[in-house]
Amino acid sequence: MIVRQFISWIRHAPAGERAEATRALARAWLISDLSPEDRSAAEGALLMMLDDVSPLVRQAMAQVFSRSARAPAAIVRALAADQPSVALPVLEFSPLLIDADLVDIVATGDDAVQCAIARRVRLPAAVCAAIAEVGSPAAALELIENPRAELAPFSWDRIVERHGHLAAIRESMLVLEDLPAATRLALIAKLSETLQQFVVARRWLSADRAARAVGEALDRSTVTVAARSRGDDMRALMQHLRATSQLTAGLILRALLSGNRELFEYALVELSGLPQARVASLLHECGGPSLNALLARAGLPQSTFAAFRAALEAQHEIGFVGSEGGAVRLRRLMVERVLTRCETGADAAAPLLILLRRFATESAREEASAFCGELIAEHDEHAWQNEPIAA
Repeated sequence: MIVRQFISWIRHAPAGERAEATRALARAWLISDLSPEDRSAAEGALLMMLDDVSPLVRQAMAQVFSRSARAPAAIVRALAADQPSVALPVLEFSPLLIDADLVDIVATGDDAVQCAIARRVRLPAAVCAAIAEVGSPAAALELIENPRAELAPFSWDRIVERHGHLAAIRESMLVLEDLPAATRLALIAKLSETLQQFVVARRWLSADRAARAVGEALDRSTVTVAARSRGDDMRALMQHLRATSQLTAGLILRALLSGNRELFEYALVELSGLPQARVASLLHECGGPSLNALLARAGLPQSTFAAFRAALEAQHEIGFVGSEGGAVRLRRLMVERVLTRCETGADAAAPLLILLRRFATESAREEASAFCGELIAEHDEHAWQNEPIAA
């Protein structure tokens, strides 16, 4: 009886009153103890209200049904396909929408629709992949900042590929502790590319000098990222570096001269195709024909073999680096030993000597900077300890 009166009344009621009445009927459907006949009639009336000309009416239904698992599924799906002002709460909160529904809506929805889906509390990998593939930058940002989103590694990479040039995307991703190392490095590469284009456009550096500076900075960043990587994350990083042609002899030598033995070992495993245990065994010998054979199998230039052998010998004599920070900076003593060995060798190639001299300059500057930093810290601490206490 009440539903019949509702249907009769809404024909002439103003939009605001229709919306409030629809809200009340929707709540009654959810929480009232209706008979099967009344419940069926109420659902029919609500289905009819989906065709109301005023979005206020449909918004009222969306607000009531958006978070309920007991809402009428047909009505929820219809509301999810409505205009954004109606659909957003349903898209963001409704537990009745399945993954296939959400993927389809992401593919056809606008920026606001994609953002609402990206904010969902439970967001499975398939939906995340759809947003990463076709979502707007704003939706990608919402996805990154959603701690319950199940992003697969390829989805992270796709976001970097499509939106990595945007500062907001980079900043949101780089602060994530569990971001895959390969993805972190791809973001840094995007930033390096942006900076390179900027300085060249401003004519601050020539294209060649900018490219070299960016390449060196990217190599330093790679060693820094690798110093925090372990196991599968390190293997994925090596695969990324190889696929992007960044796993070069220069990078591998920099890692070894920085004390990062792990990156050196994983790089040879990736390039040679040998098991890790076998590579570790060959490196333990620190020289001889077996090392040359390993480096050759990895495809490294023969002109660099002496440098790698000297670096391994120097590392064995000097000792390993025990801290993460120490495995990032070039170690001056090791660099100078390797440079001296290669300069006195008969088969040292000019490009290798140029690279080692750049490493020597860089390591000297890093050591000087660290020394000055320690002096300043000691001075500040001494000044603080001797500061007079106010009465």
